[in-house]
Amino acid sequence: MSDQIKFIVDSLNKEPFRKNYNLITFDSLEPMQLLQVLSDVLAEIDPKQLVDLREEMPEQTAKRMLSLLGILKYKPSGNATDMSTFRQGLVIGSKPVIYPVLHWLLQRTNELKKRAYLARFLIKLEVPSEFLQDETVADTNKQYEELMEAFKTLHKEYEQLKASGFSTAEIRKDISAMEEEKDQLIKRVEHLKKRVETAQNYQWMLKIARQLRVEKEREEYLAQQKQEQKNQLFYAVQRLQRVQNQLKSMRQAAADAKPESLMKRLEEEIKFNLYMVTEKFPKELENKKKELHFLQKVVSEPAMGHSDLHELESKINEINTEINQLIEKKMMRNEPIEGKLSLYRQQASIISRKKEAKAEELQEAKEKLASLEREASLKRNQTREFDGTEVLKGDEFKRYVSKLRSKSTVFKKKHQIIAELKAEFGLLQRTEELLKQRHENIQQQLQTMEEKKGISGYSYTQEELERVSALKSEVDEMKGRTLDDMSEMVKKLNSLVSEKKSALASVIKELRQLRQKCQELTQECDEKKSQYDSCAAGLESNRSKLEQEVRRLREECLQEESRYHYTNCMIKNLEVQLRRATDEMKAYISSDQQEKRKAIREQYTKNIAEQENLGKSLTQSPRLESSGLISAHCNLHPPETSGKTKSCTRKSWSKYETSKNVA
Repeated sequence: MSDQIKFIVDSLNKEPFRKNYNLITFDSLEPMQLLQVLSDVLAEIDPKQLVDLREEMPEQTAKRMLSLLGILKYKPSGNATDMSTFRQGLVIGSKPVIYPVLHWLLQRTNELKKRAYLARFLIKLEVPSEFLQDETVADTNKQYEELMEAFKTLHKEYEQLKASGFSTAEIRKDISAMEEEKDQLIKRVEHLKKRVETAQNYQWMLKIARQLRVEKEREEYLAQQKQEQKNQLFYAVQRLQRVQNQLKSMRQAAADAKPESLMKRLEEEIKFNLYMVTEKFPKELENKKKELHFLQKVVSEPAMGHSDLHELESKINEINTEINQLIEKKMMRNEPIEGKLSLYRQQASIISRKKEAKAEELQEAKEKLASLEREASLKRNQTREFDGTEVLKGDEFKRYVSKLRSKSTVFKKKHQIIAELKAEFGLLQRTEELLKQRHENIQQQLQTMEEKKGISGYSYTQEELERVSALKSEVDEMKGRTLDDMSEMVKKLNSLVSEKKSALASVIKELRQLRQKCQELTQECDEKKSQYDSCAAGLESNRSKLEQEVRRLREECLQEESRYHYTNCMIKNLEVQLRRATDEMKAYISSDQQEKRKAIREQYTKNIAEQENLGKSLTQSPRLESSGLISAHCNLHPPETSGKTKSCTRKSWSKYETSKNVA
């Protein structure tokens, strides 16, 4: 039960549900919330089930869920009484009823989606027989059944196309590319028509071109027929030579042979043919059938990529390692009876292999002998044509010498022709270079014209498209080769696997006992795991409480630390202020005039006294001359630079004017 709940929680936390549950929160859900979770899972399978249970009656909810579970072919465990308890538990949201349903639904969501989709169209509506007596109702029912059958066939074709690896995007791309090529060809034909229409005798030339095309097609057909007749003639000649060789060999055997040797040879041939028919050919036929079945299976499956190949290679390596480990275990035991049997089996397999190898060698030798005889007969025919079998004497030798002289003159002429051709070849190379240069110039002019017209790169893209199509054909050839290599590799692997299976037949018996032990251990493991899960749930609840308490204490600690730092800063500020106040008191109390002048209080009292004196002087003598006032004011505030003196005089003069107006 704990594994079931864990699987449900993990599935609900993933896409597309994203519930963010754990074992405790999911187990603490209320019946209404649990029913809502079940309704959400059913809505993922069938979008019509997306309903808020707070807005629906309980009877309607139970009816809706039971109907969908019936369509999905869910079978609760138990008899009829359990079925009634199942319905009641579904209505009240009982955990022992809903947990198995959720586990079953989440295990096979994609399969159930497909089943729910097909149920919309394949569940037949039962029409009563009394209504079917009406012709219109019967016709519509028949049409309905025909449409259902058509849907079945179309869905099967769709699944086959989906499994074959073809995608609609690729087909659309191919269709669009073919349409573009068609448009280009139509434009090219129209362009050629416009160019040809201006020529004289347009219709007559078209008629002649049509006749030329028909004659070319007829010429190709006749050439094909000629080639087929040549092949038939070649096969007939080969068959004739084979029959002649057989006749010759039969005559030789009949000429110098005795009845005993003939009987012995016939017996050997019969034995060989019996072995080939009864043992070798059936094995080869069975291997070919297996290979054909495997290749059909490979073709029916979708196209494989590099990732699939890597997975297969990893699986093969794992199986090989397991086989090697089992062989090592078997070798470690060293059972005496099995060891003797294995020796006899090895000897029998070695003898059968030697027998097969010798039969193959004999067949290859026969084929080689037949091919050598054919070559010998061809060479004899060639020597007869060139008169190579007869020995030259006298006048015939003179004739042969005269033939050689005439051939030497012919050779000299041919040599001279070859020299002329070489010279012409040099000229053609030079013309080729010139034409290449001219082609480059024309290409540059074409590029400039394209840039002027606003279609730059048109010729380059056309060349690139041709080059890409050539590369695509090469890649297709490479794919075909790789598929052949893969098929050969699969053959080898199948043969190795069959050998290993025969070697592992005795080890499988030992594995059965180990499997029983494994089942017992898995039961014990499940029990221990359930105990562990219950203990872990309790510990997790305690851990969550402790974490909350630790979080609260940490927050308090942080608040106290911040308060401590704040008080420390305030204490330091107060210490600085206290230090400044003590320094001020020391300066004020001390008898030293220098320190008193440094005190802030003395400076402020001095400035206040100066300002009071200045105000008194201004009020007592308002009609003083401006120069005297300015000079007195500047003596109170001596200038440091010439620029400041000007500003000082301006300020003092303005103050004098204001005091004068006040007086």
